[in-house]
Amino acid sequence: MGSMTSVWKPEVVWSRPEEERAGTPLIVLFHGYMSHERDLIGLAPMLPPEFTLASVRAPHAIGPGFAWFGLASDLSYSTPEAVGAAADVVGWLDTVKDQFTSVTLLGFSMGMAMATSVARHRPTEIAAVVGLSGFAVEGENDFFHDDAVASAGLPLFWGRGDADPVITEAKIDFTNRWANAKTKLTKMKYANLAHSINPTEMGHVCEFLRQTIPLAAVEA
Repeated sequence: MGSMTSVWKPEVVWSRPEEERAGTPLIVLFHGYMSHERDLIGLAPMLPPEFTLASVRAPHAIGPGFAWFGLASDLSYSTPEAVGAAADVVGWLDTVKDQFTSVTLLGFSMGMAMATSVARHRPTEIAAVVGLSGFAVEGENDFFHDDAVASAGLPLFWGRGDADPVITEAKIDFTNRWANAKTKLTKMKYANLAHSINPTEMGHVCEFLRQTIPLAAVEA
């Protein structure tokens, strides 16, 4: 993985049949560690119906599910490995994006690392990013164009619970500093929410999407 000589062809679950996708706005869903592509597609009833959803399976089988990159017990990881996974997503996205009116990225946990990494590489092509209970990748890498992210005014919704036992303070601190400095940030924290998503948060995500993405001309 990570090579751009051949295009990655992931397993993808779509919310619409192929013949109904053209001319709709796209949301690409990135699941968390040891999860799978059928997890986040369950959010479909809580997202604006105008969107087409594409839920992508991560490349590495681990335990009962899949991972985007290796993760140690202390949540340490290899920045180049994470970047390689994001580069593969960019290659795949290039093969599908042109039929859609816009591309938004939504990631949960490790999936937020993927969503933000793809956006940091192609900030002018991404309409918005939604990150839930996750983090942004730390470390210098030429793949990231953070000055361009800032210039583009990339809209980012970052939601997390105040009772999340998984994402470390160090990752929260870096993500907070990066997001405040480089994105047009909407930041929400939810009382008594662990490493999860709740309906209140999804209501806020819908509000963010409707305020950020042009939907008026799209029929559900």
